Amino acid sequence: MPNPSPLRATALSAAALMLLAALAGCGGGSEDRGGDGDGDLSAQQLDWKACPQPSGSEGGGDAPSPLPDGGTWRCATLKAPLDWDEPAGDTIGLALIRARASGAEDRRIGSLLFNFGGPGGSGVTALPAFGQDYEQLRTRYDLVSFDPRGVGRSAGVKCEDDEQLDEYFQQDATPDDGAEQRTLLAGLKKFNKACGKNSGRILPHVRTTDAARDMDLMRQVLGDDRLHYFGISYGTELGGVYAHLFPRKVGRAVFDAVVDPTRSPVQGSLAQAKGFQLALDNFAEDCASKPEECPLGDGAQGVKDRISELLRNLDAKPIPGVFPRELTQTAAIGGIAQALYSQEFWEYLTEGLQQAYEGDGTVLMLLSDSMNGRDRNGEYSNISAANASVNCADDKARYTVADVRAKLPEFRKASSVFGDYLAWSMVGCTDWAVAGAADRPDVSAPGAAPILVVGNTGDPATPYEGARRMVESLGKGVGVELTYKGQGHGAYDSGNECVRDAVNGYLLDGRVPSAGTVCS
Repeated sequence: MPNPSPLRATALSAAALMLLAALAGCGGGSEDRGGDGDGDLSAQQLDWKACPQPSGSEGGGDAPSPLPDGGTWRCATLKAPLDWDEPAGDTIGLALIRARASGAEDRRIGSLLFNFGGPGGSGVTALPAFGQDYEQLRTRYDLVSFDPRGVGRSAGVKCEDDEQLDEYFQQDATPDDGAEQRTLLAGLKKFNKACGKNSGRILPHVRTTDAARDMDLMRQVLGDDRLHYFGISYGTELGGVYAHLFPRKVGRAVFDAVVDPTRSPVQGSLAQAKGFQLALDNFAEDCASKPEECPLGDGAQGVKDRISELLRNLDAKPIPGVFPRELTQTAAIGGIAQALYSQEFWEYLTEGLQQAYEGDGTVLMLLSDSMNGRDRNGEYSNISAANASVNCADDKARYTVADVRAKLPEFRKASSVFGDYLAWSMVGCTDWAVAGAADRPDVSAPGAAPILVVGNTGDPATPYEGARRMVESLGKGVGVELTYKGQGHGAYDSGNECVRDAVNGYLLDGRVPSAGTVCS
């Protein structure tokens, strides 16, 4: 399981989009050790070139396809301080990608910077994968995204190799006895030690506050007076931290699939247990309403009972998955969770469950692999390493086994399927090499321009309540809440016209929706 929380605020990745196609068918930034950060980095000129194929740490795949109007994606490397407390010291390279605005130059607003979540997701691969969804926004903005520090080509964190990660993700993340518990803790300790050994220089400098300062440097180098921003999932937390640090530099900003900034890590994981259980309930209800297309059980409760039975059986005896690996209970839970990120994936969850009931774990394991950043060739992106690095650098809490055991009843009450899985993720940062920064992110942003905060009532990974709490935390007159009554992680990419019109109206024309607007 990704460390420390397998489901935490992760946007639907570009790898998951490629997985959709696979199931349906069933330049580079780097660390610069030269220490040349003594100049004015805000005055640097970016050298935009044709984008290479994504690196293995970014998830691999082909170079970005041409844009609908025949234009091309261009990539560059931004130099940023390794340590923002020593801005004249060593630098790292941050990988950027851009598509120039398609409309008339006199209508261009500036750059629109995207972060798609994780933490640990590569924006350099995600933006082209989702690019068609933002074509209307490109009429007035250059679309820009990046690999945050520690991710992909941006001084990417390296922990274990592919073979070690296969072993890591095969371990039982929901231990039932002392022996399984010791095995889990040993695996986590080994993973964390590898991160410190292989990436110790960058680990102290991958906090969300560091990434927010990087974004302000991007704003300056891109030539914008204010930062126009579209943050999704963890990207909303990053956007909130930016607004706190640079409130007068906030331009038009949208937060979609909103992280609750008021929750501690354990409270956030508990909320996710409830959120994923709600999404599973909704899947079961939908499945029961069309038994010919989804013959998984008698009624919604029957669907869920059969899933629970499958997971109990897998705990006792895994079944063949993606050769030579087996589908374990943990992998099956991860696969189910990945499918709940988007209603588009529900049909693959149905297919995967049907196969698993017949002794074939291939589809559920492919879904689980997608969450963990593993491709069909057995190569991993660095999303798990980066996710652990950012979360453990951000979060001050270091939980113990005793903490997990005390919380297990509450987690199990929240979700019989995901409760244990998320409760045990609490210990992921216990042996981390770097101390965590704070109990909670500070997103208070008095004086900032309006930020449109979009919450989805059926969101499993960032439950709906987080949107309201983000609005309250940003402060009076800053956050403007919009509700989408839908399913899946996020609202804009659902295709809902009401949401799209509201977001586009604000980003393109500056029309702030009425607070409390509801789309369904």
